[in-house]
Amino acid sequence: MAESVITTRREAAILEVTLDRPKANAIDLATSRLMGQTFKAFRDDPELRVAIVRTAGDKFFSAGWDLKAAATGDAVDGDYGVGGFAGLQELRDLNKPVIAAVNGMAVGGGFELALSADLIYATESSTFALPEIRAGTLADAATVKLPKRIPYHVAMDLLFTGRWMGVQEAQRWGLVNEVLADEAALMARVWEVARLLAAGPPLVFAAIKEVAREAEALSFQSAMNYITKRQFATVDRLYDSEDNLEGFRAFAEKRDPVWRGK
Repeated sequence: MAESVITTRREAAILEVTLDRPKANAIDLATSRLMGQTFKAFRDDPELRVAIVRTAGDKFFSAGWDLKAAATGDAVDGDYGVGGFAGLQELRDLNKPVIAAVNGMAVGGGFELALSADLIYATESSTFALPEIRAGTLADAATVKLPKRIPYHVAMDLLFTGRWMGVQEAQRWGLVNEVLADEAALMARVWEVARLLAAGPPLVFAAIKEVAREAEALSFQSAMNYITKRQFATVDRLYDSEDNLEGFRAFAEKRDPVWRGK
């Protein structure tokens, strides 16, 4: 059954989502839809604060779009599901931190899946590539996102040539937050970061994500006006929240704050 390709593990406010679709963790339409439902449920669950995205196996993080499925009629422009390709790429109002744990080759749509996360941690054996150019097609999400994440000329090099980028180069350009020795070290670090974020102020994280996302289409002054006039829903909620006062009280009382998300 399609459900077996996605497994989840929940620890308190953290959800770990694992894609397990041998041999290359390629994503067909059914898998993409299932991932979309999984991440939508994460978004809508008030008890969950952080998600980890990982895949099974040690050779491929993900080969991206399932070309074998496409060859049998699984249309490239079909219904990817509620969150777009791989469930994260176009999921609206996902205002919670998402961490990608990359182990192995992140190729095409697999690279784009990692780019859909807020933080990327990877093993020393990880590599990245956008080979769509060799198939005469567009790496659409990467073409939109990559020039905003790394220097323009480096992004264009990857998109124009389809070459492989090693993890050390990815870290040098700021694409990867940290490089770990192996999968065990990777997952230990990712869970450490996830627990740190889960203990943080969820309403502030939501505001950070909405402001950063919406500000891409605004001038600096327009974005600041939206913030000060409380025209972002997450900012308005934050400024009226108990958590907003809790931060000040905790500082004044010289204690750790207790974040309730309200």
